[in-house]
Amino acid sequence: MIKTIKKIGVLTSGGDSPGMNAAIRSVVRTCAYYKVECLGIYRGYQGMIEGDFKDMGPRSVHNIVNKGGTILKSARSKEFMTAEGRKLAYENLVKENVDALVVIGGDGSFTGALVFNKEYGIPVMGIPGTIDNDIFGTSHTLGFDTALNTVVEAIDKIRDTASSHNRLFLVEVMGRDAGHIALNAGIGAGAEEILIPEENMGLERLLESLRRSKLSGKSSSIVVIAEGDKIGKSVFELKDYIDQNLQEYDVRVSVLGHMQRGGAPSCFDRVLASRLGVKAVESLLQNKTGYMVGLHNDKIELTPLEQAIKGHSGIDRELLRVSDIMSV
Repeated sequence: MIKTIKKIGVLTSGGDSPGMNAAIRSVVRTCAYYKVECLGIYRGYQGMIEGDFKDMGPRSVHNIVNKGGTILKSARSKEFMTAEGRKLAYENLVKENVDALVVIGGDGSFTGALVFNKEYGIPVMGIPGTIDNDIFGTSHTLGFDTALNTVVEAIDKIRDTASSHNRLFLVEVMGRDAGHIALNAGIGAGAEEILIPEENMGLERLLESLRRSKLSGKSSSIVVIAEGDKIGKSVFELKDYIDQNLQEYDVRVSVLGHMQRGGAPSCFDRVLASRLGVKAVESLLQNKTGYMVGLHNDKIELTPLEQAIKGHSGIDRELLRVSDIMSV
């Protein structure tokens, strides 16, 4: 059945990532362009359950394109996982005359949107926002490029200290289940080794690589480690192991942590967010639902939410090969 969309709700759910504000801005202004009302939903699905809403127009999103985080805030919602919670959310949307939703987030947010759509028939469109770049159906998620630049800048500074003191630095970056940040930033920052969840390098191979580096004349080294890497239980246990087996190295650990999720979004993320927001709203106005908007070969295309959730965003094998060559 063709439904006229008169009011669209927008929310950011799960974790934050640089570029979310630019996406909110894009959704709100695209709605204004097409003379459709837009409702900001604060604190994700929890805010939907509690009726934490605010009408948004073009001027309500000025000066946010350059800001990290999300002005709509973000929260996990166990209540939305229950049928009772979703019923409350639906009733609140009906009161506000909301006809469709744009959900900016990751797998968990998309799963909630899909269930909500199937139960109540409210059209939904997803925009991928996570620094991990681990969502199927897009080459880049919002925040990934910014996180890479943050990590590379941090490693460049750490290398200055490593070189000055002839030290080995183990730098842990985010990526519990995916090594996209570690692999790309590691190559960009010239790391000697890169450890990611997708590839179990093994302790002995790592030690042998570090020995070769020492013998080749390298006075300092950087090893970039995704937090989900399987080679050790933690980066600190890995340090202890290297200390015991390669005593010629003075080993230090740097955990970059949540600094990777903050900061002003890069130009790439701002432009991507703007394109994704426009496509999301226009797709809803064309009576499309249950999709995620994503980047494919520099074109914005739609992927069914179910595929985006269940699909696997594999690591780039060519980048692994490049990494091996660069570590000589």
